[in-house]
Amino acid sequence: MATEMTGEATLTKPPVVPQGDVIVVEDLWKTYDMGSEQQVHALRGISLRIKHNEYVAIMGPSGSGKSTLMNLIGCLDSPSKGQYWLNGHLVSELNDDELARIRNKEIGFVFQTFNLLARASALHNVELPLIYNGTPAAARIERARTALRNVNLEDRMNHKPNELSGGQRQRVAIARALVNSPSIILADEPTGNLDSKTGDEIMALLDDLHAKGNTIVVVTHEPDIAEYAHRVVHIRDGQIASDVMSTRIRKPL
Repeated sequence: MATEMTGEATLTKPPVVPQGDVIVVEDLWKTYDMGSEQQVHALRGISLRIKHNEYVAIMGPSGSGKSTLMNLIGCLDSPSKGQYWLNGHLVSELNDDELARIRNKEIGFVFQTFNLLARASALHNVELPLIYNGTPAAARIERARTALRNVNLEDRMNHKPNELSGGQRQRVAIARALVNSPSIILADEPTGNLDSKTGDEIMALLDDLHAKGNTIVVVTHEPDIAEYAHRVVHIRDGQIASDVMSTRIRKPL
């Protein structure tokens, strides 16, 4: 936060709210204290802006910092230094409860391992974010049904995860990510547990969601998955090594 010295006092200027970008990261650091005065800098001053309806892939080798950046973008963790704005909210200064509230409202998560409740139906799994934010039962059931219809799983809404294929389970996870109409969909290795054909179908679905107006951020180490994105950000040693528009955009099936 900027300060200005005057003859009588030090005035603190409020931060300027960025306009036109869903994600704004400025000089973001994440440092872990390992004891014995040792520190590990997982992120080293990253600055990044992502606009509404962009489709961005974040790539990097193991240990590059891409997972740490994903956790910060997803409001799962707080930075050691720097600022992070999500849809106009300065989330880098929020406490854990405030982060949880904005995470539920602004971000839809799609994980490699699906993260579905084993004993719950597809419909109930999709309802979960709406239960957490207090949406009345009738409204949340209708919204969950609509989300499942949008991923072509309306006829499987009463099935449990073990009654679904891997691709169908990932579609349930995508429906859950969409049910709150979030600012961004954050997909972490979304095809990692799927065969190639099913993975292509899931990526084609994400491509379709992007065409309908969603902002998509995919975290991956696979070049063929990154090809679906329109912009590719490479992370190495906790810093952005490159940030380029893709020249090999994959076409949906």
